[in-house]
Amino acid sequence: MPDSEHSSSEDRPDSFTAREALLYHEAGRPGKIEIVPSKPVATQRDLSLAYSPGVAAPVEAIAADPALAARYTARSNLVAVISNGTAILGLGNLGALASKPVMEGKAVLFKRFADVDSIDIELATEDPDRFIEAVALMEPSFGGINLEDIAAPECFIIEQALRERMNIPVMHDDQHGTAIIAAAGLINACHLTGRDLKRVRMVVNGAGASALACTALIKALGVPHENVTVCDRQGPIYPGRPDVDQWKSAHAVPTTARSLEEALVGADIFLGLSAAGALRPEWVARMADQPIIFAMANPVPEIMPDEAKRVRPDAIIATGRSDYPNQVNNVLGFPFIFRGALDVRATAINEEMKIAAAHALAELAREPVPEEVAAAYGQQHQFGRDYIIPAPFDPRLMERVSAAVARAAMDSGVAQDSIADFDEYRLSLRSRLNPTTAILAGVYEQAKASPKRVVFAEAEEDVVLRAAIQFRDYGYGTPVLVGRTQAVLDKLRELAVNDPHAFEIQNSADSVHVPEMADYLYRRLQRRGFTERDVRRMVNQERNVFAALLVALGHGDALITGLTRPFAQTAREIGHVIDRKDGEVPFGIHLLIGKSHTTFLADTTINERPSAAELAHIAVETAAVARRLGHEPRVAFLSYSTFGNPPGKWLENIREAVALLDRAGVEFEYEGEMAPDAALNPKVMALYPFSRLSAPANVLVMPGLQSANLSAKLLRELAGNATIGPMLVGMAKPVQIAPMTATAPEVLTLAVLASAGVVG
Repeated sequence: MPDSEHSSSEDRPDSFTAREALLYHEAGRPGKIEIVPSKPVATQRDLSLAYSPGVAAPVEAIAADPALAARYTARSNLVAVISNGTAILGLGNLGALASKPVMEGKAVLFKRFADVDSIDIELATEDPDRFIEAVALMEPSFGGINLEDIAAPECFIIEQALRERMNIPVMHDDQHGTAIIAAAGLINACHLTGRDLKRVRMVVNGAGASALACTALIKALGVPHENVTVCDRQGPIYPGRPDVDQWKSAHAVPTTARSLEEALVGADIFLGLSAAGALRPEWVARMADQPIIFAMANPVPEIMPDEAKRVRPDAIIATGRSDYPNQVNNVLGFPFIFRGALDVRATAINEEMKIAAAHALAELAREPVPEEVAAAYGQQHQFGRDYIIPAPFDPRLMERVSAAVARAAMDSGVAQDSIADFDEYRLSLRSRLNPTTAILAGVYEQAKASPKRVVFAEAEEDVVLRAAIQFRDYGYGTPVLVGRTQAVLDKLRELAVNDPHAFEIQNSADSVHVPEMADYLYRRLQRRGFTERDVRRMVNQERNVFAALLVALGHGDALITGLTRPFAQTAREIGHVIDRKDGEVPFGIHLLIGKSHTTFLADTTINERPSAAELAHIAVETAAVARRLGHEPRVAFLSYSTFGNPPGKWLENIREAVALLDRAGVEFEYEGEMAPDAALNPKVMALYPFSRLSAPANVLVMPGLQSANLSAKLLRELAGNATIGPMLVGMAKPVQIAPMTATAPEVLTLAVLASAGVVG
């Protein structure tokens, strides 16, 4: 099944070493999930309300009316991800305990994509009856059950029994998740080729859980039973064929074909969930005009798209891989299907809900992609042969698919609650997640689509080198490592890199670029108090200067540095080599990312006491970054004073900055001067009905470096939000200066942002 969250990394562009994967899971708190309270627990009164005696009231209420569990507990937003580890994708039967990292990962995706809380449960049994009994007994705990990585045919028995016994949604995602995404792609492929689902002829290769679920759902969409030939390792399944179990025999059809090759002659559609290389190019050549090929074996499909295109340029091709168009990715489905089911307290996930999800996905792929999403991905996704399935990080997926599933649950009679206003419901879905997370994912895709050479100035540092390794291995571009050659090679070996000499290492002690660098830098600095000797010493001894010169002279496209020097010193060294953009003011932005909000804080790094013109410029440029990251900017110029109360002497430049924006006629909301509570707290905002902000500000322009830098660091340490930055804006070349305390993922993010040109 093409379930991207735990498919093998072999032969993929985003591959990584086993050591890196183990370090990821081990670092900090082991594993990938934790439980945090959703209510205050700071005081004795809080604890009394949370436990005894406060719990007595909801306990008695639920005992009297079980439906009230949805109001007083987390059950209605809680899904269990359950496996026995008998079919861990790509790895086979490794047991329940070994499946735990996969199930934790699934729980992470539930939360990340649909704000569904999830707990992984691994059951140490291969006996279907014991498994069924264990899961059924847990019904009071959960609002839904996601079964995962259970071998066929036991998975069919288990799912069917649990659906009959339990009054909550139960779905084996290995079966139905793949089926829903594949069905959506098939709807659109038929639309593009002018085919009627009722007339197509389809050949399915593979008869496991995913393949049979895909077959059943596609038949439910309208493809006639007799038009579908299912093949297993022994060939087509036909009535009377020996050694065929009840699940396969349900799809038997009369046919004279006795091999996949024979079955494919004249077929419109190939749907594969089998093995690498199972579909040969010469067989594709004998399919119908404009063949539709869904080669979904992972990590290597039944046929590679370029092989199929060589013999049939008119083919529409989908795979389970992220490095080819039309990825059949389960993350497009299961989070949003459960989201919709939970929101109406559905008692099941039925065929109507699955069909609704497939149609919602198909319809979304046909719509124009929002400008900010397209910009983040670095390409214009447009409905067509290479875009029949939505991109996995399209932020519209939540509202479209979840709403469609919820409506289908209501219409089919399995919903216990109803949604009166779907416009309001879709708005609530949008507000559940922070669009920045989706847009940033798109930025990473953009970097992969247009890889650049990024100079890592401090490559002897473990943190920097880990980020550089990931930058290369994930396909974002080529890292240029600056450091002593042998020291960097030794570090690469320590980090289990098996091809250290494949990395480009630039060492000022032997670089062929040094003479060119010295000449260039001397011409820049000779009238700024630097002698030729000073310049040569800087080139040979200052890594930031050497690294910046690589970028300035075109040997690299972007620069990432900062871990071994304070920000101001690093900026000063780079400033010897790289200028600010013409007419611009360099400044820094911190991104503070919460579950459902992002706040842009500027200037946090450069300008000690910005003038009115500089404040206005910072506001305009930060608003532009906010838009590129999927937010409609609402700018607040912060101060200790709100509209003159209290009065003071540091307010005029803020007021003049607002006046400058008034005269410029900018197309975003802005207001000031105002204290943080007047910018962020709706109750305080209501005291100022004349304010031009329609909602709390998301761009905060600080009055000076002292307050900005203090605020950014306090919020990083105390607020619990994820923080990106500072991001440097306004330099003539893409440059990012990481904090000295940055982790490898933080350095990687800044390197990708510099490479993709989202900021800078």
